[in-house]
Amino acid sequence: MWNAIFLSLYLLIALAIIISILLHGAKPSKSLAWLLAIFTIPVGGMFLYLLLGRNRRKNKLLKLKKKAFLNLPEPLMEHMASMSGKYQKLMTLVYRNSHFPPTDNNELRLLKDGKTTFESIFEALESAQHRIHLQYYIFEEGELAQKLLQLFERKIMNGVEVKMIYDGIGSFSLSKAYIKKLTAIGVEVYPFLPFKFGRFFSSLNYRNHRKIIVVDGKVAFTGGINVSDKYLKGDVELGNWHDMHLRLEGNAASHLDFVFAMDWYLVCQKTIPVLPLDMEKAAIEKNKGKLVQIVSGGPDDDFPSLEQTYFTIINKAKNYLFITNPYVIPGQAVMEALQTAALGGVDVRLMVSENADNKIVSWSVRSYFEPLLKSGIKIYLFPDGFLHSKIIVSDDSIATIGTANLDDRSFEQNYEVNAIVYDAAFAELLKEDFLKDAYSSRMLTYEDHIKRPWGEKLKEGFGKLFSPLL
Repeated sequence: MWNAIFLSLYLLIALAIIISILLHGAKPSKSLAWLLAIFTIPVGGMFLYLLLGRNRRKNKLLKLKKKAFLNLPEPLMEHMASMSGKYQKLMTLVYRNSHFPPTDNNELRLLKDGKTTFESIFEALESAQHRIHLQYYIFEEGELAQKLLQLFERKIMNGVEVKMIYDGIGSFSLSKAYIKKLTAIGVEVYPFLPFKFGRFFSSLNYRNHRKIIVVDGKVAFTGGINVSDKYLKGDVELGNWHDMHLRLEGNAASHLDFVFAMDWYLVCQKTIPVLPLDMEKAAIEKNKGKLVQIVSGGPDDDFPSLEQTYFTIINKAKNYLFITNPYVIPGQAVMEALQTAALGGVDVRLMVSENADNKIVSWSVRSYFEPLLKSGIKIYLFPDGFLHSKIIVSDDSIATIGTANLDDRSFEQNYEVNAIVYDAAFAELLKEDFLKDAYSSRMLTYEDHIKRPWGEKLKEGFGKLFSPLL
């Protein structure tokens, strides 16, 4: 009797999940993957779908985001009229998705690896006069966290407001004792969707992967570097962690403050004043700085803004396209764009870390190497430690640095942010850095790659099977 009841209940739940997938599945590949998981892994497949497959928070988060926009200043569209050239359609696309127009009064500083990045960050934090906004996917305790705690205490005593967001899963190791120390000195700190057993299925899948610091609404930082001592001391298993960050000063910094303000509203339903866009100053200082546009994206957006941004940059490439990213698991559209560019004569090069921080993800990434290489794309394996940078540079005219990987998780389920820089000198700087790293990396060839052991191919096949779900 109990077996019959259990079987009937199982079939009802399975049927309900299948109907949900058919009604709400956005991509056929992902829907088929979930159906395969449910049919081949009877109980585990349903558990994984409930854990990672649903999007029931989307409508709630979207309502909160729209409400936040009502309380924040709207960027001015008039500035868009002065922008023209090869990337005008991209500028318009980003504006319509993320509401940020490009601004041309920005000073930029490229920051490579942890030591240089945190020296610049602490210098900016020490100069804060009014407020510090900080959010990270991974915030780990250690020397950096202790140094930040001491700095925050000094600044708060001098009247500076400090607000902090940390991701509830990415920063899961952050102790209650450290958080109590933050609140005790006056830091306003909130987790983004913290792990709670009672809402296990709804709190795990959507992560805030952004890394943002904004000082007084004027100086900002974003990129791939988290608050972790491994960026200074390395990792026991992987060695040195290599990454790229960006310091921005100008209206692009106020746009990053806008992103922080929206996330702040999501975590605590409180609004914070965002400095108005100084479009008059932008007009006065036109052509005196770098042209920068901020693009943000998350699961509560109508369209996958980061995927569309990457897709457009790839399609616009005429001469070369250099990509550095640790997690290249392209969907069909991005894969075809990369292959089309390479087959059309564009010099497409991809750099990934030879060492991996996750075996299954690494197998999935490598499962795409063969079709990429076959189309003429050059792939470099960076051998020193772990390469975590997320960069695209093309045609000595455009580059993007940020938090988004080249995978569906970044495009559809994570909150991400990137800075797009429309500037020849900056693009050339990143190109030279790419070529320097490529020189010390191992270049794969299609002929050698297809001779890899069958065991490696089997692992890659396993990884690719689950790639739509990663």
